[in-house]
Amino acid sequence: MSVSGAVSEIVAERWVERTLAAYPAEILPFLSGEHDRFRNPVGQVIQESLTTLARELLGAMDNRATAPAIDALVRMRAVQDFSPSAALRFIFDLRPVIAEVCGEVTPQLESRIDELALMAFDRYLACREQIASLREKELRVRALSPAR
Repeated sequence: MSVSGAVSEIVAERWVERTLAAYPAEILPFLSGEHDRFRNPVGQVIQESLTTLARELLGAMDNRATAPAIDALVRMRAVQDFSPSAALRFIFDLRPVIAEVCGEVTPQLESRIDELALMAFDRYLACREQIASLREKELRVRALSPAR
């Protein structure tokens, strides 16, 4: 499955807009308008990762490109104030975006989106487990430290 680069750019653009809409309204102008990756790492991760994922989903679907993009997005969202379903909602938001831009979501695209969702779920769970482990270690260190 391969579509034109212009179509994947339009899909990516609209997907970024939908994903950013999940953030509080007062920070949306900053997330979407600030292009300095050091001042706006969240906006840049969303922009770069979703652009890569749109290109791959509508093209070759190379896991060497999709895995790092999913990892970056999910790591970021795992530490933000989102429920698990809200953290991964960006993947499912892709279906209406593709339908809007392309007119339909083919069975092949449905399958690719499902594959992406499963990858994201695995990464999210691994990230949350890592966070829990770090918190547990920190609590143990505090408990074993002499009182000051």
